[in-house]
Amino acid sequence: MNYVTTDDGGLESDGRPFLTDRESLAAVYERITSSVESLVADANADGVVVAMSGGVDSTLTATLAADAVGSENVLALGMPYHKTEQAGMVDARSVAEDLEIDFREIHLRSLIDAFDESISPALEPDRESLSRPNQRNHALGNVAARMRMVTLYYAANRQSQIVLGTANRSESLLGYFTKYGDGAADCYPIGDLYKTEVRALADYLDVPDRIIDKEPTAGFYVGQTDADELGAPYAVIDPLLERVVDRGQSLEDAADEMGIDRKTAREVLGMCDSSEHKRTVPQTPGIDDRDRA
Repeated sequence: MNYVTTDDGGLESDGRPFLTDRESLAAVYERITSSVESLVADANADGVVVAMSGGVDSTLTATLAADAVGSENVLALGMPYHKTEQAGMVDARSVAEDLEIDFREIHLRSLIDAFDESISPALEPDRESLSRPNQRNHALGNVAARMRMVTLYYAANRQSQIVLGTANRSESLLGYFTKYGDGAADCYPIGDLYKTEVRALADYLDVPDRIIDKEPTAGFYVGQTDADELGAPYAVIDPLLERVVDRGQSLEDAADEMGIDRKTAREVLGMCDSSEHKRTVPQTPGIDDRDRA
């Protein structure tokens, strides 16, 4: 979605899909950095903490953070779980050096393995593990995401900082995040941007092409990619979400207009519906004063 600046300093869509021109990107950049700067000031915090994986989302978030509050006030944590994430750590460290932000690498493998070894015996036999062989790996992937969250907040609490999340709008709408894991933060600087827009803003800010062009992965397990898990690449997902969620098109019209099969569209949009609980405050039964009488 392209944006224009309103009289009150906010942003609104000009009706065209996705960010493409430099004027729109400049407006979004200013909006994000000023928002982060204000949040840190209002919280009387000493800076921000952000997780860095070497991917475009975390790289862009760290770049925006450094511009918003100053490089000296940004702590970046690389928290690999799988050995395959080490290549990402090389990129994360390189970017952190370019941004002149403090980067610390914390390996989570031994911590999560110890957690699994301690807890799993009490949960066996697990009916889910018998019917869904990958369920245990998925559960451990969520543990890794939540352990990263715990580590980020521990670091933030020690240093009077706030936690910046790295999720984008595509992931949020699809529920493609771990509840109380990477779905927990004080602020999501790129949370209003589709993945397509994230890449555009990253390019605008001269993020290295090798990072922008990486195959997206959440790092839940070895060999995992977003496209495999979501059933389609973001080149399909983003235009579909923009048409149906933002513009209110029907699934059928959007799929036909894009030239994709309706089954794929139905599966992608089904993720939005099934993940609604991830985007809302936990529900209560709705007991009110009348029930107390």
